[in-house]
Amino acid sequence: MLQRTLFRAARQAARPVPRIQPAFAPITRAAPAIRWYSDATPAEAKQEGEAAEQKEAPKDDAAQLKEQLAKKDKEIVDLKDKYLRSVADYRNLQERTKREIQTAKDFALKNFTRDLVETVDTFDRALGTVDASKLTSANSDLVALHDGLKMTDNIFMSTLKKHGLERFDPSEKNEKFDPNVHEAVFQTPMPDKEDGVCFHTQQKGFLLNGRVLRAAKVGVVKNA
Repeated sequence: MLQRTLFRAARQAARPVPRIQPAFAPITRAAPAIRWYSDATPAEAKQEGEAAEQKEAPKDDAAQLKEQLAKKDKEIVDLKDKYLRSVADYRNLQERTKREIQTAKDFALKNFTRDLVETVDTFDRALGTVDASKLTSANSDLVALHDGLKMTDNIFMSTLKKHGLERFDPSEKNEKFDPNVHEAVFQTPMPDKEDGVCFHTQQKGFLLNGRVLRAAKVGVVKNA
């Protein structure tokens, strides 16, 4: 009897229990949103942000770089032009200063030589006063004096020439009259000579380093 009772209870326990459907569906909770966190440091995050910005505006950066390069090229051209101009100005200044120094050296004795030519004229006049017909063996003393004066005059002029002072006589070479070098004292017709020729020298001229120190006083032919 006891065994039969236990057997029934076991069979009842083994039967499936029917599920009772509720009148309303149970309220379910929404799954929480998933948040992702970066493991990068703040500096790395900043670099990543800058890289992203550069990727967003590559065209703007390229335009800015081209503009900057154009400005730099223009500055280089301007600086090169200024440099070349400065070098040219400096060289011109050197050349001008060199010429001025040389001119000052060449004409430093201008006033002194201007007074010195009067002494040279005295030797020239002394030699010119002696008539060539009197320079004979009969007048040996006069010949010796004349030769001494002439030698002194030659040595004197050779010394002056070393310092740039030269004497010239236009009538010796029948030079054409040049108002820059000659001073016409008188004019006269001479059929056997060409017009404008210096046929007579009243006073010889002097050049100091190629520049006229004193113009030669001459007589000029004028046939017309």
